[in-house]
Amino acid sequence: MANDTDLERVWGLIDRIGFCMLASRDGNDIRSRPMSAQARPADNAIYFLTDVNNHKDDEIKSYPEICLAFADAGDQKYVSLSGRAEISNDRALIEELWSIPAKAWWDGPDDPSIRVLKFTPKDAQYWDSPGTVASYISMVAAAFTDARPAVGKQAKVRM
Repeated sequence: MANDTDLERVWGLIDRIGFCMLASRDGNDIRSRPMSAQARPADNAIYFLTDVNNHKDDEIKSYPEICLAFADAGDQKYVSLSGRAEISNDRALIEELWSIPAKAWWDGPDDPSIRVLKFTPKDAQYWDSPGTVASYISMVAAAFTDARPAVGKQAKVRM
């Protein structure tokens, strides 16, 4: 059963990892692409800057239920979220979310092709391991005993 600590852990992992794979539907197919996430727990939302000319925007308009997958494989920390996305042309929010890395894609926050993708999570599941080395040691120890390996915490969290 998830609690407030689990919810805080989900938001902390999202913030720490920063990048995710955003999966959307394209008819019967599922497509994923890497995105830079800006988490705002107070809004219960994750924001992305996106381009009006990208296919994902059309996919989200047709099928707004999407999945985000955050992974830090080196530290063995993962978060998967399911929820609903929407695209907007909120120019004030675009200005707020603007960052130097966005300059790689657009000239500035006033570029007319920038849009905001707002993701509102419904639920999340996280896996928080003590790290690769500690997990492997725990699995090796468990292989020689009848105990299950202590590979960290995992929980399903209602957002």
